[in-house]
Amino acid sequence: MATRLTPVARIALAIGAAGAAAFAYGSLVERTRFTLRRADVPVLPPGAKPIKVLHLTDLHMAPWQREKQDWVRGLADLEPDLIVDTGDNLGHERGIEGIRRAFEAFRGVPGVFVNGSNDYFGPALKNPFTYFFGPSKHIARSKLLDIDALHAFFGDLGWQDLDNTAASLDLRGTHFEFFGVDDPHKGYDRLDLITAAIDDLRAEDPLGDETWPDEPSVTKRRPTVTVGVAHAPYQRVLNSFVNHGAQLMFAGHTHGGQVCLPGVGALVTNCDIPRTQVKGLSVWRHGLRSAFLNVSAGLGTSIYAPVRFACPPEATLLTLVPTE
Repeated sequence: MATRLTPVARIALAIGAAGAAAFAYGSLVERTRFTLRRADVPVLPPGAKPIKVLHLTDLHMAPWQREKQDWVRGLADLEPDLIVDTGDNLGHERGIEGIRRAFEAFRGVPGVFVNGSNDYFGPALKNPFTYFFGPSKHIARSKLLDIDALHAFFGDLGWQDLDNTAASLDLRGTHFEFFGVDDPHKGYDRLDLITAAIDDLRAEDPLGDETWPDEPSVTKRRPTVTVGVAHAPYQRVLNSFVNHGAQLMFAGHTHGGQVCLPGVGALVTNCDIPRTQVKGLSVWRHGLRSAFLNVSAGLGTSIYAPVRFACPPEATLLTLVPTE
């Protein structure tokens, strides 16, 4: 004789089945549903030529992830003018193998990059519910990764390292100043070095001047776009970037929440940025200044947490256009 389930047991069974189905979808389907997000950002001087910026972050690459590698390689067909990489490229001791395969297609395209914590340390098994109690902590058993090999490869591509320093580029007739910090999530950021780095950069620029990019000056010789780059969008970093004249900022780290609820959005951010700005293009305001902020949900996950829900992996193509 068949045993009848009580109403409570039926509800529990239904919840369990729904949870299992959601996990299966997030792990087998959405985790590899790679998406390109596009947006226009009005930061260029009037009359400037549009500039396509490809923002890549949080690949957490393992050598066997060929589908992700092939998808990233295909982004070269977009013919970006600039690559901005905001870290956490590695996700395995041999992750550099997958990064080389994915990024080789961008050789010859100018780029800038900063480190994320997972460029230093390998993934480790952890309780996902700890994210509800604040940003994740370092796990002592995490293995050291070959960040020197990663930097050497990026340098071979021609990309510039912005970890706690500044650099400049001329793209399609527009002058860019970049400054960035090493991973804020691990406390490796040195915001105190940014001012000196910018001063040194401008001192070496024969066409520059000593004013902030958004301040009028009769001595200004050419328009400049100032860009801040960091892995983790902690408020102290974003506020400092805005204070230093950034007009556009790039970050990753949050995975867009990774597991979101439809109609609710991200449940956690793994830093102190508001949940409403955990991914996508927004405006960050501090004092009397403001800057566009692009936080990418990234393309990967830890190999120990291979699931995304209502938050597909993404790269971003920002088209910088003139201000009106």
